[in-house]
Amino acid sequence: MDKDYLKDFINASLKEDVGDGDHSSQACIPADAEGKVQLLVKEAGVLAGVDVAFEIFRHLQPDIEISPLLPDGTLVHPGDIAFTIKGKVLTLLKGERLALNVMQRMSGIATQTREYAQLIEDLPTKILDTRKTTPGMRHLEKAAVKIGGGENHRMGLYDMVMLKDNHIDFAGGIEKAIKATQQYLKEVGKDLKIEIEVRNMDELHQVLETGGIHRIMLDNFDTQTTREAVQLIAGRFETESSGGITKDTLRGYAECGVDYISVGALTHHIRSLDMSLKAL
Repeated sequence: MDKDYLKDFINASLKEDVGDGDHSSQACIPADAEGKVQLLVKEAGVLAGVDVAFEIFRHLQPDIEISPLLPDGTLVHPGDIAFTIKGKVLTLLKGERLALNVMQRMSGIATQTREYAQLIEDLPTKILDTRKTTPGMRHLEKAAVKIGGGENHRMGLYDMVMLKDNHIDFAGGIEKAIKATQQYLKEVGKDLKIEIEVRNMDELHQVLETGGIHRIMLDNFDTQTTREAVQLIAGRFETESSGGITKDTLRGYAECGVDYISVGALTHHIRSLDMSLKAL
């Protein structure tokens, strides 16, 4: 994970939470008091965010003592201890909520991603995340997807071209959108992959006639039409299914032979994993 991003995230998050001071702790805890805490897992799932939690506490107290016990990606159960930390009590209390917020959400995402990935682990299709992420937490949430066994789609608007329905409609059609994109990338000197969304077989035929792209997204196709589309594309371009695909329908789409299935729910509809930071 990018160090500058993580530093900025921690700074902004602590500023939001701490403000001009943790007055609850400062009011009753001596500044020089030291203590020890452990991260207690209270629900089964996939552990994620351990390294980020360490960086949060190191940011607050560089000489803090951290004893890692379980790494990211570990399948955990209630009662497991992920790590212990020893340091100033004010540091432990100041970083507690941010560390838990990050770990609970990242672990929830990793757990859900694993559930999706396991459904098609015997097939070549890969699970992708989307840009449906929490503002400011995208890098963390996408890292959690990787920990859970999924793959990352583009990080943002800057690292891949995706021509969706609105781009196509505003540009005046598929051929115009693709050719304008090719010309733009040439003019600005960008070597970016181009993905284009199609809504029906007619649009797919237009894309195949125009060419010059890398991946075709089959948006809201049913499985029968997806299978027909994959056969028509015949490996000339990467394929991706998208649009309301659930755990119940996932395998059916994967069996159609698409290279990727993007699932916004990996980061958009998740339940955080229950855990707590307990004093020892």
